[in-house]
Amino acid sequence: MSFKYNAHTLSAIEKLLQEAGYQIRYEKGNFQSGYCIIEERKVVVMNKFLNTESRINVLIDILQGLTIVETDLSPASQKYYRLIQAAVSTPSDHSSETEVES
Repeated sequence: MSFKYNAHTLSAIEKLLQEAGYQIRYEKGNFQSGYCIIEERKVVVMNKFLNTESRINVLIDILQGLTIVETDLSPASQKYYRLIQAAVSTPSDHSSETEVES
């Protein structure tokens, strides 16, 4: 399974991170990987020049490294989180995109 790389998916993933207590900031800077995480403050700083697809991929990469307490999330965000976990556990390609619904 893969994701549609659109504004709706990006918003849903951003909301999931915000519900988990993380602030997302888009800033100009010299980011080698496209983002940095300030763990003590739960702040994710991403390169503001990334396109939508890159932002989604970066946020999914970040989610893999975080400990998310599902009970802190709304039901819609819990569903997205489970779908993301399932998607990253199985290899996929961009040729068969499936829209993730909230």
